[in-house]
Amino acid sequence: MKMVMDIQEVLKYLPHRPPFLLIDGVKEFKHSDFLVAIKNVTMNEPFFVGHFPGEPVMPGVLIIEALAQAGAILAYKSIDQLPSDGVLFLFAGIENARFRKVVKPGDQLQLEAKFLWEKRDLWKIEGRATVDGEVVCSADLMSFRTTKEPKNDS
Repeated sequence: MKMVMDIQEVLKYLPHRPPFLLIDGVKEFKHSDFLVAIKNVTMNEPFFVGHFPGEPVMPGVLIIEALAQAGAILAYKSIDQLPSDGVLFLFAGIENARFRKVVKPGDQLQLEAKFLWEKRDLWKIEGRATVDGEVVCSADLMSFRTTKEPKNDS
């Protein structure tokens, strides 16, 4: 399937950079509704050095982070703004997190973010990560929209 956002466009919508950038592209997007992103999990990931030697497993907290990044792209695209506009979405909470299977090198995570609601500047997203159609993780994620303070160069 052709990507609707390649890595160069992803970099415009996320302030994250390697090794903490956990989105490789976006497959689908519907404004203010849902987004489907991918993360290609390779043996070159820095966390595999210690998690776990001889039995590499992607840490669950990083799967949650990847879902949060997919949710952030959904939010940025839904409000038609970028981090460079001075807007930041900060992780505010997590509910109902469940881990069902391990993620290993060679897997491709499909990261689904579905908009649930927004009240003032608090956003709630339903996240689901799958590998080969099987759910590996699900969680409800909340983020808070804020603005960056302008830098004073004097």
